[in-house]
Amino acid sequence: MRPTAESVLHDVFGYSGFRPGQQQIIDRLLAGEHVLAVMPTGGGKSLCYQIPAILSDGITIVVSPLVALMDDQVAALQANGVEAVRIHSGMPRHEQVEAWHNVRGGQCRIIYLSPERLMSERMLVALSDFSIAHFIIDEAHCVSKWGVSFRPEYEMLSELKDRFPQTTFGAFTATADKATRDDIARKLFPGPGHITVQGFDRPNLRLAVGAKTQWRRQLMAFFDDKAGQSGIVYCLSRKYTEEVADFLTEQGVKAIAYHAGQDAEQRKLSQDRFMSEDAVVMVATIAFGMGIDKPDIRFVCHLNLPGSVEAYYQEIGRAGRDGAPAETLMLFGLDDIRMRRVFIDQDGEDDAHKLREHKRLDSLLAYCEASQCRRQTLLAYFDEEIEACGNCDTCLNPPTLVDGTRHAQMILSAIYRTGQFFGAAHIIDVVRGAQNQKILDRGHDRLPTFGVGKDHSKQYWQAFIRQMVAGGILSINIQKYGCLEMTEEGRRILRGDRDFEFREIQVTVKPETKPKAKAARPQIVLSGDDEQLLARLKALRLELARARNVPAYVVFSDSTLAEIASTRPHNLDLMAEINGVGPKKLQDYGETFLAVVNEASA
Repeated sequence: MRPTAESVLHDVFGYSGFRPGQQQIIDRLLAGEHVLAVMPTGGGKSLCYQIPAILSDGITIVVSPLVALMDDQVAALQANGVEAVRIHSGMPRHEQVEAWHNVRGGQCRIIYLSPERLMSERMLVALSDFSIAHFIIDEAHCVSKWGVSFRPEYEMLSELKDRFPQTTFGAFTATADKATRDDIARKLFPGPGHITVQGFDRPNLRLAVGAKTQWRRQLMAFFDDKAGQSGIVYCLSRKYTEEVADFLTEQGVKAIAYHAGQDAEQRKLSQDRFMSEDAVVMVATIAFGMGIDKPDIRFVCHLNLPGSVEAYYQEIGRAGRDGAPAETLMLFGLDDIRMRRVFIDQDGEDDAHKLREHKRLDSLLAYCEASQCRRQTLLAYFDEEIEACGNCDTCLNPPTLVDGTRHAQMILSAIYRTGQFFGAAHIIDVVRGAQNQKILDRGHDRLPTFGVGKDHSKQYWQAFIRQMVAGGILSINIQKYGCLEMTEEGRRILRGDRDFEFREIQVTVKPETKPKAKAARPQIVLSGDDEQLLARLKALRLELARARNVPAYVVFSDSTLAEIASTRPHNLDLMAEINGVGPKKLQDYGETFLAVVNEASA
């Protein structure tokens, strides 16, 4: 009898049931329908195209943007007994030739390729000799100029629909607004297609945003309950990445710096450590992230402002892929806003693109200064509505909104009377009455607004101005070296035509008891003995992973090991009932892990 999607899910991958939305996508691809699927990170999108590839008669080409991602995906498939190959420039020539011979000989029907390799004329001609069942475009948002991660080599994929008009196309991404989704479908699909949005909510992630004041103290407060956990700390610059990694190392944290200024071998070794070892913290620029499929990342912290809501969503989405609770924290300041504006204005000569990116940044600032449920604000950007989540900082500790009209007029008056030529630091000095040389030389000590805000600290005024910028009351002029300027709304406040409310500012950093984050699904509760067994199982997994030169999760996921530690199967039949233990993994690893379980249970 011909296998079904359900039987492949169970008999090959070892899972008892589909996650929401997976089966509908699989059925559409098997029926020959073109599909664009927007699924939250960790939603199981790989199975949505791997199962149709196994069940189809022709070859499936999976287009992937990163060598490391291809290597991991193929290793994971092979660990489950599925014949798959990848062909990329990072492989020795003889391995590329062997992989192609396997395809020619019919030994495998899943090929992972980069867009550059696929779109070479030589490869396209070679593939024309085969029956191509599917072209699968992973990270499909890279196709669209409307997206935030456009890659020119991805745009070449739009030529495929004309060369292979009978092939079914699948496109997958975790982030794409409506304009980006429509553009992806138009570029990739040779005919009508189905766009499915599975929802962007990741309820197991706890969201928090704060003003960056003393980042070392704030970071260590965030790390206070995270001993033994893996996580990512994102920084804007290479220098800052090194500084933060050094600081964490001094504090006893197993931290690794990762950025594009390092050589490829060093980055590979760092990534291998992060993927294979427990309790490693990667301190990285955005050079690290795409394709990272480590399921037990327990936190993501941003020490600088990301570039957009989409970038932020992608980056925090690397936490908690196993469904267990995970935390996120973003710390940012006015310098971050200024630098992001600089980056946008220096990004080529396309004014329309720059305008879009400035608007994207405005949306992120609005999220940062949200006074209602933060998750509602985040998901509203993607046209999704939810009830208040109860699992973000604004739900757990609702901000107090107070009238800030008078204080806003102080700042606006100082900006106006100094000619709108100065940045936040100088304006704050004016309203606080600072007696420095810059103020005295310019006669700003004689302004009516000089010293009117002396009752508040510099830190307070920095936070207040940041809210004015986020609220569209002030703008930062990059061409004038980051000076503050009034917007039309700011002029209305200065004239007294409208009021300004702001989030009450807490200047001091106070320790707080962290509520436990909500889990997306019930978690396995382990006893003390079970925890000890789990530690032994993880050590065995790491040993096996290193011997095979694969990430630890390719052997078994954390959730699979936790279920083994909890249920303690004493034979292979019981081991086969564990989620994530398919026939091939049972054959390769079953006896080895059973020996540890039985020894612990003796």
